[in-house]
Amino acid sequence: MSDPVVIAPNLKRRLSGVTATIARLVPLQVQWIDIAATGPGLPADLPHIPLGRLPFLSRKTTRVWHARRNTEMLLGLFLRNVFRLRLKLLFTSASQRSHTGYTKWLIDQMDAVVATSRKTAGYLERDAQVIMHGINLQNFTPPADKAALRGKLGLPSGLLLGCYGRIRHQKGTDAFVDAMIDLCGRFEDVHGIVMGRATEKHTGFLAELKDKVAKAGLSDRILFKPEVTVDQIAEWYQVLDLFIAPQRWEGFGLTPLEAMACGVPVVATDVGAFAEIVTDPSLGQVVEPGNIPALADAAAEMLSNSESLALSGSAARVHVEQNFDIYGEAKTLVALYERLLTDA
Repeated sequence: MSDPVVIAPNLKRRLSGVTATIARLVPLQVQWIDIAATGPGLPADLPHIPLGRLPFLSRKTTRVWHARRNTEMLLGLFLRNVFRLRLKLLFTSASQRSHTGYTKWLIDQMDAVVATSRKTAGYLERDAQVIMHGINLQNFTPPADKAALRGKLGLPSGLLLGCYGRIRHQKGTDAFVDAMIDLCGRFEDVHGIVMGRATEKHTGFLAELKDKVAKAGLSDRILFKPEVTVDQIAEWYQVLDLFIAPQRWEGFGLTPLEAMACGVPVVATDVGAFAEIVTDPSLGQVVEPGNIPALADAAAEMLSNSESLALSGSAARVHVEQNFDIYGEAKTLVALYERLLTDA
């Protein structure tokens, strides 16, 4: 795209939550507005404008620059104040921590701010529109035949719990393993799956978890699976009876939504947007982060009633359909872009 009116920068080569958000939203938003991403590490088929072209864009056209990181806010300011591009600067914040003075200054320069949850908005010192993330409900759906899918993936029958995502202390992978060791002692037919990637820095952490499971004699019941590609992950939610999101810190956190869209109820810690996603006991439970007994007890309570567990899965799907469709997120952002362009 040679002359977009909305630019979504991604100034980080390595895959991250921001990169994934841009990759999910831009292909939808381009249906309603001329938008392009810029920067490295993005899918080749995404509408794109090279970074090197930005200083040479027409100064007669007003555009929205939608930043999601400090570096991207700074580049937007540089393009506006030095190269004199007519930019309306928008920042989306997912952080749930007090901002540094530098970040506060950058945010103060923005024309508008979005927060991905009400909790996130509480850390900002200016007004922000809350626009929560959504997911693609066509990609994440309940299974047609859970038993057959388990057979295809070589998974056991009985009660199956999962914890997916990056493997590290912050993500609470160890809390899931400890809770699973407890649950395996309470239920004869319960199994757990840990799936995700441990970066080089966290390979020792993963090795310690595997060793703990082996010493407990549970290597056949708590399974460690390698990360799968995006097009395969929905199947791994569809085989579950319960999803555990044990994070100690999170910006937003999409995994509970992905599980719920697949008809799987959730036990999650009270971090990120989890308490704003799991809003009713009919959908799952929210517990204090780092409280492993509470995590295990909440899971045990849900697993002990198979009928209630199935009803929770159905309610979870309906809840996501009504509140977290990615088309809703995309259209709400486009409406904000159009408002900024009209105000200009």
